[in-house]
Amino acid sequence: MTELESFFGNDGALSKIISGYQPRTAQIEMAEAIVRAVEESRNLIAEAGTGTGKTFAYLVPAILSGKKVIISTGTKNLQDQLFNKDLPVIRKAVKKPFMAALLKGRSNYLCSYRLKNAFESTLGFSKDDAAALAKIKSWAQRTKIGDVSEMSEVAEADPIWYQATSSVENCLGQDCPDYAECFMVKARKKAQEAELLVINHHLLCADWSIRDSGFGELLPDADVVIIDEAHQLADTASNFLGINIGGRQLSDLASDALVEYFKDATDLPALRTACEDLDHEVRDLRLAFGIELKRGEWYEIENNPKITAGLNAVKEQLQRLNDQLELASVKTKGLESCFKRAEDLLQQLKIIIEDDSGKWIRWYEIHKKSFTLSRTPLDIAAEFRSFMQRHQAVWIFTSATLSVANKFDHFSNNLGLTNAASASWGSPFDYANQSLFYHPKGLPQPNDPEFIPLIMNFALPVLQASKGRAFFLFTSHRALKQAEMLLKDKLDYPLLVQGSRPKRLLLEQFKEAGNAVLLGTSSFWEGVDVRGEALSCVIIDKLPFSSPGDPVLKARLNAMERQGRNPFFEHQLPAAVIALRQGIGRLIRDVKDRGVLMVCDPRLLKRSYGQIFLDSVPPMKRTRDIEDVRAFFQQETEQ
Repeated sequence: MTELESFFGNDGALSKIISGYQPRTAQIEMAEAIVRAVEESRNLIAEAGTGTGKTFAYLVPAILSGKKVIISTGTKNLQDQLFNKDLPVIRKAVKKPFMAALLKGRSNYLCSYRLKNAFESTLGFSKDDAAALAKIKSWAQRTKIGDVSEMSEVAEADPIWYQATSSVENCLGQDCPDYAECFMVKARKKAQEAELLVINHHLLCADWSIRDSGFGELLPDADVVIIDEAHQLADTASNFLGINIGGRQLSDLASDALVEYFKDATDLPALRTACEDLDHEVRDLRLAFGIELKRGEWYEIENNPKITAGLNAVKEQLQRLNDQLELASVKTKGLESCFKRAEDLLQQLKIIIEDDSGKWIRWYEIHKKSFTLSRTPLDIAAEFRSFMQRHQAVWIFTSATLSVANKFDHFSNNLGLTNAASASWGSPFDYANQSLFYHPKGLPQPNDPEFIPLIMNFALPVLQASKGRAFFLFTSHRALKQAEMLLKDKLDYPLLVQGSRPKRLLLEQFKEAGNAVLLGTSSFWEGVDVRGEALSCVIIDKLPFSSPGDPVLKARLNAMERQGRNPFFEHQLPAAVIALRQGIGRLIRDVKDRGVLMVCDPRLLKRSYGQIFLDSVPPMKRTRDIEDVRAFFQQETEQ
């Protein structure tokens, strides 16, 4: 018996720590595959279905290897869960001591210097912001690690955190008077010393982009890099390899420079005027974009004289502020930092406006109060392959959804992976007996303008049979809002809607209610774990193809066409299959879970590519009869 078989076995170390522990063959096989990959210095793509126990399957061999290991998760929430819940369990079971550390991006840590600045500011704050800052100040005197996720009294998404955290742009680095006590510096020091470091994809990609720019490394070198939720990596990497400038960034620069002006540069009135004028032009540019919240192609900016004029005005005012800050930068480190930010933003803005090389996608996005201008790479495969070659480690990519119809081509091609070993372990759950896949007859076509009202006629009987307890997942916010209006007077169960409350609170409310119907879009398709009877039904409105009007996707599809490739079968279809698998994955989360999956898109059976989706769905019983759905839930009450 190998060390891993013993560890994961009936009488092994885990069984003594976890109550009701049951060995899982797939978990042991995955752990052994990771050991082989590390020993042979070979990259591995490891797909592990829901319930396999993949987290322990990679943590145990990582720790036992004695090597320096970096683990990157898809989100900060998963990062916290792995570090604060999973690792302590393994630590109890593994006899070998090891040092682990958690590292997040700079803006996740309290900056005492900026917090002091906020309290000394003459700009003033609203009553609510002042109250929130007071709570942060009180917490600042107690915290040991300065991680803002500790601070439950002020939501992480609250804009006031900008006053109490730093970013790459506004951090003073070693020139900061509070550098010796900096929480970020302490976290990085621990990261350098740790044998096992837990980060997230954003931080990994930030390190990649900074390293490429010659500014040094955020992360220590590692022997093994494990990418969990690896299906998200390509999108995250694409964002970091490009340039993004937001109206918020420009307004924040103007605001910070104004604070420094009042502190140390009141003898330069032109600096104050430049700050105020830039903020004014940024607001005017946002108004010029109009009220519709959307993503658009760059040619729309170029063909709109009002937006073009606004953009040029912002560039001119940023240049003016840059010039004024250059004069003031000799006074203090704070003003020097603002000057460097203005210089960087001006350079990036010029690159976005002037680029016409054809190697990049230029686009914009309109937010409620701001906007973003972006330049994104057409393809990241070559870049990522180069990054891996420079970072000589064994790379392990894992997720529940990496394959399409049992092939890993889509995932491998997106990241430029060549010669990586691959393996897949299915879920141990008994889908044939625990679940039912319902796809009714007579569904409307997805392009029918009455699609959402029409599918309600099919969905309502299912929600009545399940007695609520459902996720109703949509491929667009517009469809979700339409469904909300249609359902709010027709359900006898609590109706929870994404966006009405923070996601965490909505999920808590859903679990506590026990019979609620939650309407959600993309953020509820993955990374959500609701076990037990509270979630017994998942309804999906359409096959989750990305919008062909999205400027980034459109440019990539056009580029593939120019190369003589088939963008639908090589990109759109595989991406939609993986997204659907993620949505379906919300249904069965435990060996005792039971549930019905309903997909309202007739293309599953009426288009030739529908079979690829069906081949990627777990082995559920299938029906087209609502009576089978009612019988399935009736069995539950009889047990």
